[in-house]
Amino acid sequence: MGGFAGHLHRFRNTDVPIVDQSAEKMADDKEAGTVASPADPSIHTDSDADKIEEDAQLGVQSIQALTKVWTKNDIILAYITIWTIFFIDAMQQNMGNSLLAYVTSDFYAHGLTATTGIMSGLIGGLSKLPLAKILDIWGRPHGFFLMMCCLTIGLILMAASNGVKMYCAAQVFYWVGYNGMSYSISVFLADTTHLKNRSLVFAFAQSPYIATVWIGGPLATAFLNGPGWRWAYGTFAIITPVICMPLFFLFWRNYRKAAAAGLLPNRPGKDRSAWETTKYYLVEFDVVGLLLIVTGLALFLLSFSLYGYQAQGWKSPLVISFIIIGGLLCIVFVLWEKYWAPVTFIPYDLLTDRTVLGACVLCANLFVSFYIWNSYFFSFLQVVSGLTITTASYVVNIYSIGSCFWALVVAYLIRVTGRFKWLAQYFGVPITILGVGLMIQFRQPGVNIGYIVMCQIFIAFGGGTLVICEQMAAMAATTHQWVATVLAVEGMFASVGGAVGASIASAVWNGVFPARLQQLLPQESMANFTDIYKQLPVQLSYEQGTPTRDAINSAYGEAQKWMIVASTVTQIISIVAVFVWRDISVKDFKQTKGLVV
Repeated sequence: MGGFAGHLHRFRNTDVPIVDQSAEKMADDKEAGTVASPADPSIHTDSDADKIEEDAQLGVQSIQALTKVWTKNDIILAYITIWTIFFIDAMQQNMGNSLLAYVTSDFYAHGLTATTGIMSGLIGGLSKLPLAKILDIWGRPHGFFLMMCCLTIGLILMAASNGVKMYCAAQVFYWVGYNGMSYSISVFLADTTHLKNRSLVFAFAQSPYIATVWIGGPLATAFLNGPGWRWAYGTFAIITPVICMPLFFLFWRNYRKAAAAGLLPNRPGKDRSAWETTKYYLVEFDVVGLLLIVTGLALFLLSFSLYGYQAQGWKSPLVISFIIIGGLLCIVFVLWEKYWAPVTFIPYDLLTDRTVLGACVLCANLFVSFYIWNSYFFSFLQVVSGLTITTASYVVNIYSIGSCFWALVVAYLIRVTGRFKWLAQYFGVPITILGVGLMIQFRQPGVNIGYIVMCQIFIAFGGGTLVICEQMAAMAATTHQWVATVLAVEGMFASVGGAVGASIASAVWNGVFPARLQQLLPQESMANFTDIYKQLPVQLSYEQGTPTRDAINSAYGEAQKWMIVASTVTQIISIVAVFVWRDISVKDFKQTKGLVV
């Protein structure tokens, strides 16, 4: 709350107006019933430039109406609630990351640690596009509530999982819900801020990660040593809806207030039959396109992580069919979108803008690189570096704490200079390449943990810069009407990038680690080869310095080396993606309406 209060105080005492409003009321607006009576001091009636856009989508018109009826206290309460939601979610994620290897090991599937995130990350990201339609057609509260329910169901299913398949299904629900909630909140933040202040608000919303870094590891340890990992998920299945509901009710109350004031637009189609309504939404959400791209990408990417579990490897009929069918479905998706789709799934007119496309490509590449080097990092720190769960979680989360802290600095620089491209081009990309590249040398057995920490700090500062800058680039290149769509497309690129990165990491791990382990294991441990490969606790059961543990550590080092080489090479794409951006100034750029920060 203190951080938000400080930002708010600065907004009020500089040239940044927290309120755009005037006291005048146009008589024709009153007669048309588009605004409330001027006797109500809580209704903000602005100049023509600040009126609700008649040609905007219904969801955009609705949020513009909301910003005209809510108060300063509503803004403060909303932002405090948002910070609390991100705090709880960040704490649960940090704990979940620490538990993941133990969950998959409990199901005798440690090698599937990266695979569990492929489908969930992919579907979670692609779901943002239909969610953007929900937010724009039905409204922000509806989408937020629906995603909260998905997240809660995911946590319940994870707690009840009886195998890795059910756990993967639970992850799909969880990540659809989590990504959807985060996306809904991001759209809300964009709706309620000036563009020049938006990076600061986005950085503020992510600041809970700075604190939760120190909580996730000890919390995971406490649950593992106490009631077990199932209760870790079950506990947050109770906490999450309790924390989220206040924001939903705040949304809903102000929507009802806007409706009572006559500001909300009339919704067409009230006289449609059930079948006509179903057909309308099937077309609007492009369900055919959604099924084609999700199924195609999922099959294609899963082949990279599952080939190691097939007796014939890449020659397995299952793997070959996944690659062929997945590739064909992706081709059919492109043809469907170009020639047959009544409403396109991806707005090509936005993607033709080089700044939007460059921002999306950078976002995807950041996730590709991150998931390649991070997928087995937590296990590496415990097995090779000999760290405890808590200490390993601190090292892993250096990226979270560093990037979130540095994002505040970057956001302030954007606010002062009005530019974002120079930060990404001359600082963000170079320091990221430096940090990832150095890990090729330092993430090996026998290397002092301090060098690994140094690399994490470099990557954190680079990531904190690039994430804020690519979001600003995507939003600055469009109008308020398309902010939700642009953020959804950016989220889709992020999830596809994460799925690609996890697939590459899983392919390298399953291709290098078991082969190298089989070469190095002493004869007396060969009988336990399968258990060693599939279970993290078995790997940790061998003392450091014994021949078996040395063999395990060397196999880890070999797999990590090739994973990080691949991660470093992908950074070439980041250089090109930032280079093509337009150098847009975000100062004096009016994009939102009503009472905004």
